[in-house]
Amino acid sequence: MGDPRGFLTVPRSKSKVLPVVERLKNYHEFVVEPASEALKAQASRCMDCGIPFCHQGCPLGNLIPEFNDLVYQGRDDEARERLLATNDFPEMTGRVCPAPCEASCVLNLRGEPVTIKDVERHLALTYDAAPLARAAETGKRVAVVGSGPAGLAAARNIALAGHAVTVFERDDRIGGLLRYGIPDFKLEKELIDRRQRQLEAEGVAFRVGVALGKDVELEALAADYDAVVLALGARVPRPLGLSTTVSGASVDGASLGGVHYAMDFLEAQNREVAGDRPNSCNVHGKHVVVLGGGDTGADCVGTSNRQGAASVTQLELLPEPPKERGASDLWPAWPMTLRTSTSHDEGCTRTFAVRTTRLLADASGTRLAGLELVHVEYMDGSLTDIPESTFTLPADHLFVATGFVAVEMVEMLTKAGISVDSRARIVADPQTGETSRKNVYVAGDASRGASLVVWALADGRRVAAAVNASLRG
Repeated sequence: MGDPRGFLTVPRSKSKVLPVVERLKNYHEFVVEPASEALKAQASRCMDCGIPFCHQGCPLGNLIPEFNDLVYQGRDDEARERLLATNDFPEMTGRVCPAPCEASCVLNLRGEPVTIKDVERHLALTYDAAPLARAAETGKRVAVVGSGPAGLAAARNIALAGHAVTVFERDDRIGGLLRYGIPDFKLEKELIDRRQRQLEAEGVAFRVGVALGKDVELEALAADYDAVVLALGARVPRPLGLSTTVSGASVDGASLGGVHYAMDFLEAQNREVAGDRPNSCNVHGKHVVVLGGGDTGADCVGTSNRQGAASVTQLELLPEPPKERGASDLWPAWPMTLRTSTSHDEGCTRTFAVRTTRLLADASGTRLAGLELVHVEYMDGSLTDIPESTFTLPADHLFVATGFVAVEMVEMLTKAGISVDSRARIVADPQTGETSRKNVYVAGDASRGASLVVWALADGRRVAAAVNASLRG
């Protein structure tokens, strides 16, 4: 390494962000890119650790010590080549990946990992996205259904191998959850548009507004193409499962006005930012509750703050993790520390260890008025309600961000000979991604279940390699 003692002399320093008052004015990204010298100093902290656990922590197997060392030496072009050798879209992961590589860094033993994500984003920032040369045409045709990160990674690597690739996307623009799930303040959509132009130059054709099972059938794709890759995602949200009482009768709480599934809210806001149409759900001056403490919930927090919500409360079923790790902590508490999103800094009350027992309707019986909650504690391996701890929380809007459970169109897939397991995930060979139907493959959340963008990219690359190997015999 260029500076094997850099981790001893340079403290960890993350990229700065704009003040809250500035970033709440719009939906633009707000990370302030560090100066080149500051970034080189951070890259110098990548120690000669012998066993780079960051390789295993990164689903893509990025060559992290190599590109960190090259950045430290001021050889950014070579560093970028190392990064792009394993990661097709580092501008995406450099923004939305939770950086398991940093969690795996040896320096994280003392809570000061190398700022790998910042270095990665910097290298992608100066990338011109020039198309790569394709291999000789093979005459083979491949259909990719879905243009999220798994579909795009698969399509690109199959096209570069010389096959003709067509991506079918049901929405009006490509990107999947990158486009219509992740807010613009975390990922501006020009990055996706730029990549689309690059992929088209590399031989990928896109057909948007074409839905599987409606505009095109799987049987037709399997007959017309030499291989089909299903990158459908796992878009079915976990059901709310809460009721309310109206005129003495119990009704599904999800039917109340003011109750929204998180992804519906986020997609509508992204479309408004894109200039399509106003978001029909505007929480300006309203009291918002977000059910679910994960990233999707945090995105609802940030979006609500930008709309001007009067208050935002985020509920989490699990107990609050410690703010710092302690050597005496026992599993499973030891590796857990309290994580905060930049959205939480913008104004949010986080309430932990509470279970929602029912929803409360207003006098008309048609709109949400609040939630009934009970405090819980972790006892004997399970969460248990604390007696006499029930309380209510007023709410004008509730965003349900409790995760995703299934791939869509299970019945159609099963009829087409695609095996689906009890959790509504497409069953596939773990190495090749081939499903129970020959020459039909699956990548990303459709087989893995809802997961990270970086895992979707890794799945797309893995399946592309299997498709290429199969088509070339």
